[in-house]
Amino acid sequence: MAVPDTQANPDAADAALMLRITNQDQTALMELYQRFGSQVYGLVLRVLRDSQLAEEAAQDTFLKVWHKAEQWDPSRGQLSSWLLTIARYAAIDRLRREQRHSSASGPFLDSLAEHASAPERVGDHRWLDGQLLRQFMTTLPEEQALVIELAFFQGMTHSELAEYLQWPLGTVKTRLRSGLQKLRALWMQSQEESAAG
Repeated sequence: MAVPDTQANPDAADAALMLRITNQDQTALMELYQRFGSQVYGLVLRVLRDSQLAEEAAQDTFLKVWHKAEQWDPSRGQLSSWLLTIARYAAIDRLRREQRHSSASGPFLDSLAEHASAPERVGDHRWLDGQLLRQFMTTLPEEQALVIELAFFQGMTHSELAEYLQWPLGTVKTRLRSGLQKLRALWMQSQEESAAG
């Protein structure tokens, strides 16, 4: 069996590298990190907006690759896409963990609470509205929560979201619209319950 020319064929190089990682070759993991570490870190930093959390999410990403290298299927996509998908989910996991443990108010949710609040509400009511919306965000599917966070928290446009998340533009719009509809429905239900109670 001929050894593939990895310089002429980057896909063969990726396959050879992942085979080495599957066989628990630590130098192969270091090579993977050297090739993609800055891309992974950049992605998770944009999601998390915190360098310490981004470092942790990047470590989580490469740890998952180390333990699940055999799951990469070259026929289903490039190594970089698979790796960045793992990174995106690692960042989402970190973000959700932080949201559950953080009492600090996020700009996106505070903004939603401010717009959704009746004009006569002030002070503590807006904070409580923000807390309620933050709670609602945790009930959304991960992909909807992520696209809402990026659109409102980071101010990304639909086109920027599509490029950044490597999703078709229509998918971005659908997930954003669906997530906002779910938030609106949850918000309206909570308002009706508080008015009735």
